[in-house]
Amino acid sequence: MGDSRGRVLIAVISDTHMPRHGRRLPDACVERIAAADLLLHAGDFSTLDVLRELEAIGPPVVGVHGNVDSADLRRLLPEERVVEAEGASIAMVHDAGPRVGRLERMRRRFADRADVVVFGHSHLPLHERAPDGFQIFNPGSPTERRRAPAHTMGRITVRDGLAQCDLIPL
Repeated sequence: MGDSRGRVLIAVISDTHMPRHGRRLPDACVERIAAADLLLHAGDFSTLDVLRELEAIGPPVVGVHGNVDSADLRRLLPEERVVEAEGASIAMVHDAGPRVGRLERMRRRFADRADVVVFGHSHLPLHERAPDGFQIFNPGSPTERRRAPAHTMGRITVRDGLAQCDLIPL
């Protein structure tokens, strides 16, 4: 996966909670997903139809289930997983727990398997990097911002095994 220069572009979303109240992804989000090599979704799709809609945009979709996902999604998607992309390992989980101590807690849980942990649940965009390079990344939500100042999504660019995470306001 990736281009000939050893780079892969990953779109990252979470907490879409669709199709509640006629909610849909912003056009800018759909465009970024379509341009990506891979889409990661950190849970709370809501229904299997939402997963199928995301798959129809183009790139492969890799996800974990969240706390509001339907029974069929819970059967189809794991609670956690690790994705390999161009030499980087990215762990995924929906709920990374309370804010206090989160970086160290995720390090204890995943550092032997991953360079980055993608999570959701809070709807609050976050990117933290430890001094050794271990990262946690919440893309926020493109559809339900709650207390966040804006709807957001994430992008992870992997070059030669190194993952660069960026938050994108929509």
